[in-house]
Amino acid sequence: MAPAAPEAAPRAARPRRRWARFTWHYIEMIIAMFVGMAVLGMLLSAVGLGLSHERHPDLAYLVMAFDMSVGMAVVMRFRGHGWVSTLEMCATMFIPAVPLFPLLWLGVIDGGTLMVVSHVAMFPLMLAAMFRRLDEYAGCAH
Repeated sequence: MAPAAPEAAPRAARPRRRWARFTWHYIEMIIAMFVGMAVLGMLLSAVGLGLSHERHPDLAYLVMAFDMSVGMAVVMRFRGHGWVSTLEMCATMFIPAVPLFPLLWLGVIDGGTLMVVSHVAMFPLMLAAMFRRLDEYAGCAH
């Protein structure tokens, strides 16, 4: 069997690099979410503005989603992503709660269920937002 052409190796590596970039961006967004949530959450608590998840789960969730969004937005803007992509990614923090709020208000679910379901739904929504702009998240060297 003849050895592969010199161009074959770089071409074969390109898809792996694209998926590695995509995967790294996803992981980076998760880290940024948690950092934003922790840092801003501690700041709000330190100044006495923290909300009780037991008494106000809807408001506490919105504040937490905002905190996570700030973390993600900072990283995305630093990496050169545009505002549309950044805001789409931030929206994935808020979208899961929208259909759950009426269920919470009617007493069908409690605050714990709101938090768990919303947080679990964020991850596939983030992936969907990233697949929507695959070339941006996998193709560029952010």
